[in-house]
Amino acid sequence: MNLNIPDYKKIEIDKIVFDLNGTIACDGSLIRGVKAGINSLAADFDIYILTADTFGTAAELLKDLKAELVIIDSSDGSKFKADFIKKLGCKNVIAVGNGNNDALMLKKAELGIAVIGPEGTAAGALREADLISREINDVLAILSKPKRLKATLRK
Repeated sequence: MNLNIPDYKKIEIDKIVFDLNGTIACDGSLIRGVKAGINSLAADFDIYILTADTFGTAAELLKDLKAELVIIDSSDGSKFKADFIKKLGCKNVIAVGNGNNDALMLKKAELGIAVIGPEGTAAGALREADLISREINDVLAILSKPKRLKATLRK
């Protein structure tokens, strides 16, 4: 995705990082529409799903997604997620999350998107995001039609 957003920034994105719980999944299940949306985006982006995988079920949950599962260090999830974004190259990454432990990741990414999903959204994530969306399927639609980003973020 190459997009020049007037009076905001030019972005060149080839990676998307999603938080799992509260962002693309709720109560142990993927939110309806997520699988198709992520698999569609995987044609143009490298997709990563970050989770502490507390219950050891993430691999099974994500088995049909064209995405790489990354298990985070749960002792300092915020730092792990931010460091992961840095490792990928901050300028080439969109990060999507909803929790306090996503705030640094959203800040480090070239474009941070906070999702207000069924679990709500932490104030820290809202403060660090470039864009706030009411639910994950809206985010997936926006990313599949990047002119929507231009319309929302231009100054």
